[in-house]
Amino acid sequence: MTGFVLDCSVTMAWCFSDEFNDYASSVQDALQHTQARVPAIWYFEVANVLVVGERRARLTAEDSVAFLSLVARLPIEIVPPETADGMSNTLAIAKQTGFSAYDSAYIDLATRENVPLATLDKSVAAAAQAFGVQLFDPMHRPDRANGGNE
Repeated sequence: MTGFVLDCSVTMAWCFSDEFNDYASSVQDALQHTQARVPAIWYFEVANVLVVGERRARLTAEDSVAFLSLVARLPIEIVPPETADGMSNTLAIAKQTGFSAYDSAYIDLATRENVPLATLDKSVAAAAQAFGVQLFDPMHRPDRANGGNE
């Protein structure tokens, strides 16, 4: 089971119909065959988007609970920071890219785990590639090699 790092932009596209697209759908489908890994900040980012969505009347409290229930059933593993010293890579990425530490955490995790990154954020995707991180392509998964008979 080869994994990938899932960022909040893809996750939240599953929640809002106006943000949902083919890529987000394919990433979600890929979770039937593989596991996603996320930095610890991911849960807080998801919760924050839900709170803001409720405040802006984009969804109801019931919608938020249902979405969290859906996400909880998916094979998503929360990966805590290695150590305070280990977070220096996240800090370095943030300084080099001008991103927040939150966005940099996804690039750092994909780098440390040597797995691709699933993102809808074009600037995060470009920065990830500059750091040698491949972008997750749900149509070219290892489990689809040899007709998926592995």
